[in-house]
Amino acid sequence: MSQQRNVAILLYDDVEVLDFAGPFEVFNVTAEMVDNTPFAVYTVAVDSMPVMARGKLSVNPTYSIDDCPAPDILIIPGGWGSRAQLKNDMLVEWIQTQAEQVELLLSVCTGSLLLAKAGLLEGLTCTTHGTAFDALRQLAPNATVVEDKRYIDNGKIITSGGISAGIDMSLYVVQKLLGDDAVKITTTEMEYPWTADDKQWNA
Repeated sequence: MSQQRNVAILLYDDVEVLDFAGPFEVFNVTAEMVDNTPFAVYTVAVDSMPVMARGKLSVNPTYSIDDCPAPDILIIPGGWGSRAQLKNDMLVEWIQTQAEQVELLLSVCTGSLLLAKAGLLEGLTCTTHGTAFDALRQLAPNATVVEDKRYIDNGKIITSGGISAGIDMSLYVVQKLLGDDAVKITTTEMEYPWTADDKQWNA
C-alpha cells in the first residue's frame, strides 16, 4: 500500500481562485480515482474564519495554521492578496517552519513571492506570474527567475507560473510521485490535455 500524503493548500484574503482550486482539483481527483487514496487534501489559513478570495468568493478553510495536520505537501497560491501577506510575519514564519518539514513545497503564481520573502528561493531557479518577475527578482536577488516555463522543479521546491499553471504543476507532481498511470487516470477524469515535456524545467 502506498503512503498517503497530506496536501495542505494555503488560503488568504484575495487569493486567486484557480491558484488554489486548480491544485485542489488535481490532488483530490487523484485521491478519489487512484487506489489506496494517495492524498488527503485540505485547506489551511492563518485562522478558521472564512477567507474572501478574488471575486468575493467566500471559502471556509478546513484548518488554521495552529491546528492543521502536518502537511507532506504544502501549496502556496498567489493572487493580489499575496502582496499583503508579505507583511504577515506570522504566516511567513509558519511557511519557513513548514519548509523544513514537508516533502514538497509548491507555489502557484505570486505564491513564489511568499517563498522568496521566507528566504526559501535563494540560489534556486524559479518562476511566477508574468507580471511579477521583477518583484520576484527583488525579493530573491540570488535566485534565477525563468520566464518561459510553466513550472520549475528544484527537487523539494517547485514553483509555477500564473494561475492555470498550478494545474500543470500539480499534475507533474502526481506523475512524479505516483507515475504515469496515476496522472493518466487524473487527466482523463478531468478531461484535461496535459504533457510534461514542453512545460517543465528541472533545475
